[in-house]
Parts: sequence; structure tokens; C-alpha cells
Amino acid sequence: MAGIVRAGLVQQQWTGDKDSMIASAVEHIRTAASQGAQVVCLQELFYGPYFCQVQDTDYYSYTEKIPDGPTTRLMQEVAEQNGVVLIVPMYEQEQPGVYYNTAAVIDADGTYLGMHRKNHIPQVKGFWEKFYFRPGNLGYPVFDTAVGRIGVYICYERHFPEGWRALGLAGAKIVFNPSATSRGLSEYLWRLEQPAAAVANEYFVGAINRVGVEPLGDNDFYGQSYFVDPRGQLVGEAAGDTSDEVVVRDLDLAVLDEVRDLWAFYRDRRPDSYDSLVQP
Repeated sequence: MAGIVRAGLVQQQWTGDKDSMIASAVEHIRTAASQGAQVVCLQELFYGPYFCQVQDTDYYSYTEKIPDGPTTRLMQEVAEQNGVVLIVPMYEQEQPGVYYNTAAVIDADGTYLGMHRKNHIPQVKGFWEKFYFRPGNLGYPVFDTAVGRIGVYICYERHFPEGWRALGLAGAKIVFNPSATSRGLSEYLWRLEQPAAAVANEYFVGAINRVGVEPLGDNDFYGQSYFVDPRGQLVGEAAGDTSDEVVVRDLDLAVLDEVRDLWAFYRDRRPDSYDSLVQP
């Protein structure tokens, strides 16, 4: 992994249709690449509205195969053309009637590397995700990319410390958390949880959120996408809270060794004392 990785986050408003949402995302990726970004992550379920505000089978039509669907193939071309690693969150159809909230990971040469399927699925007002998604069944994979080892942890999963730690134990240096989260209690937690996870697990975190109020409900998605380092400090400013924005920041991976030598959390773990954590 290079000493400094220039990384990008894309937050978007719902444009009103899937095709224009994809076109907008591609332009944002190109913008990030023009600023030197080597890896770019899009927001959760990036090409659609956040349809989980309602429970309606019509939105099953947003599913696609991964990697054999049109959006994955397009993003493979975009990755190769721009020389960037891409994390592309989509609504995946494994087979008819079996759907996942998934992020595809594509290397800088356009190679499809694999996927993370969201393991933790909420079912609360305005976030009716169990209606749409099966819980993930692929664990917590880490991907060897052109910028090194990266992980993905999707939205609601950020509330669960176990997956953050699993990604660190697997060697992730940067973990991306594509999200769709709205104002209220979560806005306070947005600036708390990811920095805490970065500190506890001693890696960089990229937190991505969409923006705007969409026609399906009153959730006000507040953006504020940011990178945080393993000391819990933001890398530059967070994005704004009302409009599309591309955040590009330099992540100095030398900081990881400094922090791990200072705090030594991985050395001082006591997995022999954690058996009760995995009891149902």
C-alpha cells in the first residue's frame, strides 16, 4: 500500500430517476479522479431513492445482478478509464426473490474483486429494510486493491462494533461506510460512531451519506460525508448537508503504524475472554 492514498467520497441528492442518478455518479467519479483520487466510494443504494421509507414491492425492480448486471459492468469501465478503485453500493438480486443490500468493489484496472452484503438489517419507522433485504451471508471481507486492503461496512452496521473489529483483524487500512441516514438522533451519532470506530480499530474510515428530502418520506438526509483518521480526527472538513459534493482527501497511512505502536490495541486484545459475546 502506498504511503499516502488520495481517497474520494460522493454524496448525492435523488435526481428523480435511475439513469440520471447513475450519470451524475459517473461525473462525480470523474471529478474525483481529476483531483487525483485513487479510490472513490458512492453512497448506499446509490442509483435509487432510499425506497426503504416505504414497503412496496415495486422497488424490487431496482435490483440487479452483481457482477453481471449493467451497472457493475459500467462501473468496471469507469474504474478502468479513470484508474480508480470503486466501491459501488447497489440493490443486488442473487436470484429471483432473494435480494441484498450490497457494495461491489472494483479495482483500478476494472477488475471486479468481490462484494460486501450488509449483515445488519434495520426494521424501524422510515427504515423498513427487512422488507427488501436478506441479511448478508459473506461475513466481513477485506479486498486487496491497487491502494491496498480496504473494507466496507454499510450504514446501520456502524452501530455494531464486532464487524468494525473483524475488518481490522483482516488487515483493512481504510474502511468505507456508505449510508443513508437522516436528521434526528443519528445526526449526533454520525460525528461520534465512525471516529470512535477509527480509534478503536486503528484505521481510516470514510463515512458517506446522501442529501435531501425524497418524495417517498420525510427523512431529511444530511450529507456531511467525511474521512476520519485513527486518532479520531477529521481529515479536512466534512461535506455540507444540503447538496451534492465530492470529498477528496489525502490519507497518510504512515499514521497507522504510529498509532498502533502507541496504543497497541491489537496486542492487548483478550479473545480468550470473549466467548460470551458470540452466544445467541
